Amino acid sequence: MVIDFTKMEGLGNDYIYINSINKNYEKIINSIPKLCDRNFGIGSDGVILILESDIADFKMKMFNSDGTESNMCGNGIRCVGKFLYDKKITQKQNLEIETLSGIKKLKLNIRNEKVTQVEVDMGKPYLKPNKIPVISNSNETKIKVDSENINLFCISMGNPHAITIVDNVDNVNIEKYGALIENNSIFPERTNVEFIEIIDNENIKMRVWERGAKETLACGTGACASAVMCNIKGYTKERTNVHLRGGILSIYWNKSNNHIYMTGPATTVYEGKIVI
Repeated sequence: MVIDFTKMEGLGNDYIYINSINKNYEKIINSIPKLCDRNFGIGSDGVILILESDIADFKMKMFNSDGTESNMCGNGIRCVGKFLYDKKITQKQNLEIETLSGIKKLKLNIRNEKVTQVEVDMGKPYLKPNKIPVISNSNETKIKVDSENINLFCISMGNPHAITIVDNVDNVNIEKYGALIENNSIFPERTNVEFIEIIDNENIKMRVWERGAKETLACGTGACASAVMCNIKGYTKERTNVHLRGGILSIYWNKSNNHIYMTGPATTVYEGKIVI
């Protein structure tokens, strides 16, 4: 089976995008770990399939590099908007995309007939433990990891996030602590893990360990969750610039409707065909 694919990235968070509208995609799903392998495949943090939708303009299915399906990807959905517009599948500049976390609304920024940036209404943050989910009486909890006590602030943006504040994100042993926190027994669906360093009341630095994908250069839902946590704690304002290893995301928490708005770039890397 030969498939056409487009490699895209949002702040270095790279995915393989496949137009699966009116197509059978089951064989693609079974091949995801091979496709994402950076030595023997295309190489990426995951695969995003673009499908028809009965309730929105289009639907996205997002898979991690290990083949597990996730509810949402903030960086990925920006690239979905660019994919659809640049390939002239749609000419709408305001799109609704169906995800496992509900319908997300996109506003496309067009320059020279190409999408450069996308604003995404990421919806509401969820702080109740059963909605995240985390097995705890509160979304703020403490766990012991390798004899160290780590404070976690847990939020769902349609997928679970556990956030911890550190003095210097560059010094974090993310391979060790990310994996141990992700798989801790208090997270029944595992969790994404964000390590946050406060710069000032408008800027934070973040490194992210993504559930099912290890460390990535950026995570849109993680940036949203971290900005919410920092605002609740009084570290930042409602508008926060999140500095990731792949670049900067602008996050705005609109308290009037309790929605999070994320703005950032979307980039096409290359296109090709592969036999699976």
